[in-house]
Amino acid sequence: MMSGEGEEKVVCVTGASGFVASWLVKLLLQRGYTVKATVRDPNSPKTEHLRELDGATERLHLFKANLLEEGSFDSAVDGCDGVFHTASPVIFLSDNPQADIVDPAVMGTLNVLRSCAKVHSIKRVVLTSSIGAMLLNETPMTPDVVIDETWFSNPVLCKENKEWYSLAKTLAEEAAWKFAKENGIDLVAIHPGTVIGPFFQPILNFGAEVILNLINGNIYSAAIQDRIMIYE
Repeated sequence: MMSGEGEEKVVCVTGASGFVASWLVKLLLQRGYTVKATVRDPNSPKTEHLRELDGATERLHLFKANLLEEGSFDSAVDGCDGVFHTASPVIFLSDNPQADIVDPAVMGTLNVLRSCAKVHSIKRVVLTSSIGAMLLNETPMTPDVVIDETWFSNPVLCKENKEWYSLAKTLAEEAAWKFAKENGIDLVAIHPGTVIGPFFQPILNFGAEVILNLINGNIYSAAIQDRIMIYE
C-alpha cells in the first residue's frame, strides 16, 4: 500500500541492486516516491527483483551508471529532491586494492557528488559509509575521548592491516565531506555495521553470508576470517 508521503517527490538511489539499496527502493516506492535507480546494467537479471516491486512499473526508472565515469550520474540525479548514494565495491581481498576497491569508492562518491552539485533541486545527499570508516583508530578510548563526526579510521593503520574496504570507505567519506562543504551540499553519512535481514535480491550479501556460515557450521571464507581476526 502506498502511503503518499513521497507523492510528487523524486529521489535517486545509486547501486540499486545491492542489499541496502534494494530495501531503500522498496520502501521509497511504498511511500509514494518516484525512484531513479542506478545500476551497472539495467537489463541484467540482477535487476529483476526491482522491477517486480509494487509501484515499480509506474515510478521506478533504471539508469546505467559507472562509478569511475564522471558525468555518468547526471541524468539519474537530474530533477531529484534527494539522493541516496549506496554504490560501492564490497570487496575485502584483492591483488590490486587501489584499482578494485579504493578508486571506485572514492572516485565514485565524488562523481555522484559532482553530478549532484549541478542540480539545484537536490535538498540532501545521504551517503552509505561503513562502521569500517570508524573502527580502525589507534586512539585509546579513555573516558575523556569524544567520538564525534571528526572520528575516522586511520588510513595508515588500514593499509598496515590490509583493511582495504575500511580504507576505501574512510577515504571516500573524507572526500565526500570536503566536497560537500566546498559546494554547499547538505550531506548525511550513515555508518552501518553488519547488515542482515530478509533479502529479495538474487545474490547473498556479505552480512547474510556471515550468518549463513555460522548456521551451517562452515569455515569462514578468507575475506570474512581476515575481518574477524582484525576486529576481535
